[in-house]
Amino acid sequence: MRVHLGCDHAGLELKSHLIGWLTEHGYEPVDHGPFVYDALDDYPVFCLRAAEGVVADRAAGLDSLGVVIGGSGNGEQIAANKVKGVRAALAWSEETATLAREHNDAWVVAVGGRMHTLEEMTRLVEVFLGTPFPGDERHVRRIGQLSSYETTGELPPLPESAVGHGQA
Repeated sequence: MRVHLGCDHAGLELKSHLIGWLTEHGYEPVDHGPFVYDALDDYPVFCLRAAEGVVADRAAGLDSLGVVIGGSGNGEQIAANKVKGVRAALAWSEETATLAREHNDAWVVAVGGRMHTLEEMTRLVEVFLGTPFPGDERHVRRIGQLSSYETTGELPPLPESAVGHGQA
């Protein structure tokens, strides 16, 4: 599996560590930067490229996921989610890393370099990469609604239980 990585200065140490860890565990890391420490760098520059790399690989039929890293992971997740077709999830526990794959078929995980130890963050990435999407109907349906909205801009129809309750 190919794993695209992007971060900012707050994630540089973890990204460098992960490149070695991924290689040791049979993954193919693709580093989108940064490559040197710059306290003023901008995470969108690198995280958008990582997310685009995942989308391009998947469009080509390759098995690919991504990891974006920052101080909290929030901005990096937002950046990755701006790439059409990407579902990026912020993981702060093993459970959220697992559910991101099992329920959301997330292609990119965001982690906060200032929120966890190096070992904890490595474990979150390990869990995310090792968890398959089982394809349960309800999750496929929900992901389909999001994909449709992303493409058409049309909201999904309200369920019967919500009709007539002040919703338009």
